Amino acid sequence: MSTFTTTDGTNIFYKDWGPRDAQPIVFHHGWPLSSDDWDNQMLHFLEQGYRVIAHDRRGHGRSDQTDHGNEMDTYAQDVVELARALDLKNAIHIGHSTGGGEVTHYAARAEAGRIAKAVLIGSVTPVMAQTANNPDGIPLEVFDGFRSALIANRAQFFLDIPSGPFFGFNREGATASQGQIQNWWRQGMMGSAKAHYDCIKAFSETDFTEDLKALTIPVLLMHGEDDQIVPIENSAYKAIKLLQNGTLKTYPGLSHAPFATHPEVINADLLAFAKA
Repeated sequence: MSTFTTTDGTNIFYKDWGPRDAQPIVFHHGWPLSSDDWDNQMLHFLEQGYRVIAHDRRGHGRSDQTDHGNEMDTYAQDVVELARALDLKNAIHIGHSTGGGEVTHYAARAEAGRIAKAVLIGSVTPVMAQTANNPDGIPLEVFDGFRSALIANRAQFFLDIPSGPFFGFNREGATASQGQIQNWWRQGMMGSAKAHYDCIKAFSETDFTEDLKALTIPVLLMHGEDDQIVPIENSAYKAIKLLQNGTLKTYPGLSHAPFATHPEVINADLLAFAKA
């Protein structure tokens, strides 16, 4: 396995495919998944001549199951160190859900010349939870429910999410893919219960407002209009107003994970943005 070791001693697993002199595209997965969630996109962009990279966030997938650092500052620092270890320059960073928050937090801290563009798909930015500054956010009790369900029966919880709202398989007329459901469960159960528990706070309560304001690179926001996990009203519609160089593309009827359910649509739009 390909791994690098962070300055705090954590071993991070990553995939790195394609010509080393090609423009890199770095993929950031959502909670509680792994780099495997991007297999379709990695193969697609590899065929287009790009260098494609994806890592398992600490505590997720094949990376070390640390009991510390399961918050956005450390996640972003791990990406800083990944980019340094692989000497990534002029990279396009694409993040989904929690990974969108990670991309945003990283992009605001990236070393000069490392990042060229960013894509946030169903991203948790600018902030999910209800706070004094975000009164129409999701009540904290909802995320407390996530934590309780994870403790009570993580295996069942990780089956219920993809079987229902994550892919929109709970909508009338939807055709559920058992392969996608089982692959989601597989990825989730590979990771650490402690990291997954901690990450609920990271993805729900981190405020990315100042990160979004600080970005000068082109940023593409992509969001399914029927996203039941990260409602578009609480995220993309707010985030686009904070970006200096942002573009918002929404998808009627699509779920939280349109890149998984409709890769032919999302991949075409990602490629157009990469080439622009």
